[in-house]
Amino acid sequence: MRPAFIALMLASAAMAQAPLKLTLKDAEALAAKQNPRIASARFMASAAHEVPKEMMSVYQPTAFGSVTGAGAADGSRIAAGGLNNPIIYNRFASGIGVSQFITDFGRTGHLVTASKERALAQDETANATRADILLTVDRAYFAVLRAQSVLKVAEQTVSARQTVADQIHALANNALKSNLDVSFAEVNLQEAKLMLASAHNDLKSSIAQLAAVVGYPNETNFALADEPLPDAPPDKVDGLLAEAIQNRPELASLRFQQQAAEANVKAERALNYPSVSAIASVGLVPLGVTSLQNRYGAVGLNVNIPLLNGGLYSARRSEAEFRARSAAEDEKDFRYRIVRDVKMAYLNAVTGFERLNLTQRLLDQAQLGLNLAQSRYNLGLGSIVELSQAQLNLTSAQIANTTARYDYQAQYSALQYQIGALK
Repeated sequence: MRPAFIALMLASAAMAQAPLKLTLKDAEALAAKQNPRIASARFMASAAHEVPKEMMSVYQPTAFGSVTGAGAADGSRIAAGGLNNPIIYNRFASGIGVSQFITDFGRTGHLVTASKERALAQDETANATRADILLTVDRAYFAVLRAQSVLKVAEQTVSARQTVADQIHALANNALKSNLDVSFAEVNLQEAKLMLASAHNDLKSSIAQLAAVVGYPNETNFALADEPLPDAPPDKVDGLLAEAIQNRPELASLRFQQQAAEANVKAERALNYPSVSAIASVGLVPLGVTSLQNRYGAVGLNVNIPLLNGGLYSARRSEAEFRARSAAEDEKDFRYRIVRDVKMAYLNAVTGFERLNLTQRLLDQAQLGLNLAQSRYNLGLGSIVELSQAQLNLTSAQIANTTARYDYQAQYSALQYQIGALK
């Protein structure tokens, strides 16, 4: 039984350490489902859509029930404290009161419109949050792939330099190479090992970033699928600018906020108009003095006309107008920033695409240079310095070539984000 138990434990540990297999679409879907920032933005949008309902409730009748009992000393009257009916009767009564809003000449309607526009703005804010998280996912995804590629280059470099160092050690032991050659070979090897340690650290950091954004903060290993290279960026940026102005959710949110501010201006101006409402009350008085009937009922119409308020309404109207102007300027400023950001993202993507061919040519030349330097060194025609430089050139070219692919994919995702296509 013991060997079987040990085998079961080992199998369970292996399953626990199995890498999480993901494609880019899988990672984006996980983040959209599990990232708390996206969930928070959705809840805020849902809350914003409840505000118009709250404001529209004023159009519905309001009813409330009352039960009142009172005892008073004989002949007592309220003589101070307010203008009211001073007579108090002994009584116990119950009844229902109903009030119905009739009109405030458009103020409530404008407030409802403003709240609806703010709710739509919050929807766009949620969309912007989702796009921001998806961009973070894409960057983290390609950062992991890039770090894995750099790690492979580092491992190959350590292996290659270890082989060269072993060969030089053997030649030095037979007095065919000097100790200077041995020293240079060891320096190159140790530099490669340092690069390998740094590559391991970069990979772990990239995995931690990806794990956090997709909602698996404790995940330490991913098996990511390579994504096909996207097409080259278009020749001109003009079409991308128009697409960004049309699609960016942040700009749409600012538009809705501006419309909400304009509706709020209309609502504040309507404060100077009267408001009209109706009220009704019916009930029973089973216990009371003989001067009270055993039931009661009344209907009234109430009209409030603003006369003096110390300049409050005019100040509120001016505040709303200034806020509307500010919202319009915010929308204009963001348009300018969109143009800037799209152009920068476009230039980065164009440069990244050009680097794909340039780094491949650099790698080919560096490989050729190392082959020539190695041959010259083996024939005694070249120095260890020449060979070391050729090794360094090859390592740099390998890293540049392997990262160019993932850098371009991340830059292309950034461009898609800037034009509002990342959803």
